[in-house]
Amino acid sequence: MDITVAIDAMGGDHGPHVTIPAALNAIKQDSQLNVILVGLKDVIDAELAAHQAVIGPRLRIHHASEVVAMDESPQSALKNKKDSSMRVAINLVKSGEANACISAGNTGALMATARFVLKTLPGIDRPAIAGILPTQKGTVHMLDLGANADCTPEHLLQFAIMGAMLVSCVEQKERPSVGLLNIGSEDIKGNEVVKQAGELLRASHLNFYGNIEGNDIYKGTTDVVVCDGFVGNVALKTSEGLAQMVNRFLVQEFKRSWLTKLMALVSIPVLKAFKRRLDPRRYNGASFLGLRGIVVKSHGGADSLAFQYAIRAAAEESRSGVLSRITEQLEIEHLKPQAALQDVETTKEGI
Repeated sequence: MDITVAIDAMGGDHGPHVTIPAALNAIKQDSQLNVILVGLKDVIDAELAAHQAVIGPRLRIHHASEVVAMDESPQSALKNKKDSSMRVAINLVKSGEANACISAGNTGALMATARFVLKTLPGIDRPAIAGILPTQKGTVHMLDLGANADCTPEHLLQFAIMGAMLVSCVEQKERPSVGLLNIGSEDIKGNEVVKQAGELLRASHLNFYGNIEGNDIYKGTTDVVVCDGFVGNVALKTSEGLAQMVNRFLVQEFKRSWLTKLMALVSIPVLKAFKRRLDPRRYNGASFLGLRGIVVKSHGGADSLAFQYAIRAAAEESRSGVLSRITEQLEIEHLKPQAALQDVETTKEGI
């Protein structure tokens, strides 16, 4: 199935030096993938020339005259950067010219722009950021990772539906298990929001495992982990810090003496395999679920390999029909949006 992705070529810490090589490698690896590079045409042309790449049916340029800075406020990006590479890429999804868009740019601006341009699916109040984490059993999809610090029980139910349908489509699991992140496995544990969310999930048609604790995330106890954005972001950043610490400790111990250095040489194959399993680049590409279009956020500091994984994630979501599956499940659960006036409120800001 042919898929077209619009890439914000200017986004991220490294811009075209990362996004364009990643796009070129992605279309080499996927014969059914088409790419639209969005951004400053002169800059994109120069980078393509450096890689001896030429424009063709599967690789196009769409000029955008503005760039959203990494530290720019979402409000400024929405009001003042209407021809930014980020917004133009999202517009291509809305018009149907692209099946998905990918950006390594400003997360807040990307979410605000995507929500304003694409709007949310019927039955969804707020989009959520879903990411993939490694586990002892494979991988787990976790959401929300930072878009919504304060949530209602209904929001957590919506996140669970979106996460379960994502896993069902992308990993071909008929009934993925869903865990609600809590401070204990018992139903009586947690604050009132989590307790009520648990009741909603037990009454739903999802394969709800029950409450899970933080250590269950990396055990792979469930296929999906649901939490609010505050908890999810703290858990994610804590995990990243722990992984960096473990890596540094290993290096320090192997450098301690000539004997440990010799042991390091012997252990190179194991260390390489260990590093590959925990390589964050392989899990790059967070999905903005709940929008009427596919938007994938790459880490701002991603290198070319990491950005390729984000492109792959967007293509897989497009091919698997995630949006239609989420819509179908929302109808099964008979969900209606709580915030029907959200788009009106956004419009009132004068965007």
